[in-house]
Amino acid sequence: MRLPGGPRRRAGLVVLVTGASSGIGAAVARQAAGDHHHLVLVSRGKQKLGEVATECLAAGAASATVHALDVGDDEAVRLGIDEVVAEHGRLDVVVHCAGVVTYGRSEETSAEDFASVVSTNLLGSANVARHVVPVLRRQERGDLVLVGSLLGHLAVPDMTPYVVSKWGVRALARQLRIENLDVPGVRISHVAPGSVDTPIYDNAIDSAGMVNTPPPPTISPERAARAVLAQVGGGRLESQTAWLNYAMIGAFNLAPRVWDRAIGPVFQAVSRTRAR
Repeated sequence: MRLPGGPRRRAGLVVLVTGASSGIGAAVARQAAGDHHHLVLVSRGKQKLGEVATECLAAGAASATVHALDVGDDEAVRLGIDEVVAEHGRLDVVVHCAGVVTYGRSEETSAEDFASVVSTNLLGSANVARHVVPVLRRQERGDLVLVGSLLGHLAVPDMTPYVVSKWGVRALARQLRIENLDVPGVRISHVAPGSVDTPIYDNAIDSAGMVNTPPPPTISPERAARAVLAQVGGGRLESQTAWLNYAMIGAFNLAPRVWDRAIGPVFQAVSRTRAR
């Protein structure tokens, strides 16, 4: 990783990763550990965070601390960021990966499940930004990378809360970018992974009782993490994790009626099966 004006492999940065207990977040943490950074790992599950922290220290992290909190809780996020800044004196990179999924038709998704997805994915992103951006602005440098989704560019059936939340994360990144143009050293970027083989599908809420899998072609969390970390200090402010993403976005935008008729059967066939 590099920050503006810094060397490519500069070590000793303070790197905060949310959703760090599994999936892309854990992969980001492990890869950052190899560059000997100080890692701050955030997620709701303290035990899994501890396991990832141990792995990161073994991989070469300068330090690894854990903060078990829900990013949907604004006060908890504020206190967590304050603790990190008090301990390290700064924040160089924040990678926000925390996310949850729910499946089911919109009218069949409970209000609680809908709110849970939006709270973690969208409001969680806003909460993290609310307390991280002022720190970066005071420092006049630093990166906030919001991990969205290819589904922040597309529409698919039976995932409305997730799709709505990820469209919102993309809009949030764009808004934050334009609001912080006055401090050139502060970078807000957005990465949209396509299908990544992570536990998010195993832990998904499904009102229809289906078994859900990542639709092919999938990429590994490690490949997604490399794309995420490539944003830090780079010239691009928006990126996808695979060229196929661009083809799908093009089809969605150029032939919306064809997309709408085709995506439902295809989505059901490749990613959802009836639970036995």
